Amino acid sequence: MKQVIGLIIGAVLFGALMVGLGAVYTVNEAEQVIITQFGEPKGDAITSAGLHFKLPFIQEVTRIEKRILEWDGRPTEMPTKDKTYIVVDTFGRWRIKDAKQYFLRLRDERSALSRLDDILGSETRNAIAKHELIEVIRTTKDRVPERDSALLDAPGNVGVLYPITMGRAKVEAEIFEKAAEKLTDFGIELLDVRFKRINYNESVRQRIYERMISERQQIAERFRSEGAGEAAKILGKKERDLLKVESEAYKRVQEIRGKADGEATEIFAKAFNQSPEAVQFYEFVKTMETYQEMLGADTTLILSTDSEIFKYLKEINPDDKR
Repeated sequence: MKQVIGLIIGAVLFGALMVGLGAVYTVNEAEQVIITQFGEPKGDAITSAGLHFKLPFIQEVTRIEKRILEWDGRPTEMPTKDKTYIVVDTFGRWRIKDAKQYFLRLRDERSALSRLDDILGSETRNAIAKHELIEVIRTTKDRVPERDSALLDAPGNVGVLYPITMGRAKVEAEIFEKAAEKLTDFGIELLDVRFKRINYNESVRQRIYERMISERQQIAERFRSEGAGEAAKILGKKERDLLKVESEAYKRVQEIRGKADGEATEIFAKAFNQSPEAVQFYEFVKTMETYQEMLGADTTLILSTDSEIFKYLKEINPDDKR
């Protein structure tokens, strides 16, 4: 009898313990709790940390994250307004603001991430399709990037920076604003959306490289053309300066030579004008010098008998042995 009573008391105590354990639960600082009864939420979410109570067995505890969570989107190829295909990789931060609404619409984090993929991916594609490529690449519309000095005077559209109205930060804000409004219905608060990386796809990247090569070739050709023009100017100036130097030198030579000839003639005149015999000797010497310049081995000279030059030839006596 005592054994039966002991078993009954033990069973009662065990049942009471199980009931007590089923009625008590704890909530930590990093989570919030939804109490469900037969799968339906009862009351508001419990967000305060500590010890809490519920109906045992018929009510269950569903724990929901309260901390800031990460969303990492998949890299997706999409076109810009100017039909340039780029691969956009985005990321975001979010948290569960209304746990009850979140539970009713999504139930778990996996469903939430799927919904974030749909909404943020869609809004990202819409925003990219509405703006030019440079709007997505440039950080802000007020930032003025440095331009290569070689591109400043390049012809055509080489190195042209098109004006923008928004900038990447505004495009991100636009995505955030549109997506945050839609996620409110799921009890989610969107905290931030950013572009992690933006790349050209392979076909567009090859065209970009070809354009860069073409631009640099145009710049190189312009440099070659300018260099050839400068070289022609330098050569022309050199020829002009050379002719000027030669002309001035020739003029100077002729002046010096004329002055020297004049001085030499004056000296000869003074030397040979001292007596009639000296004058005759001077005439004779100059005539001999003239003969030496005029006559050669194969020279044929025809003179009249009254020529001044012929007068000394007439006086030559081949039979004279002196």
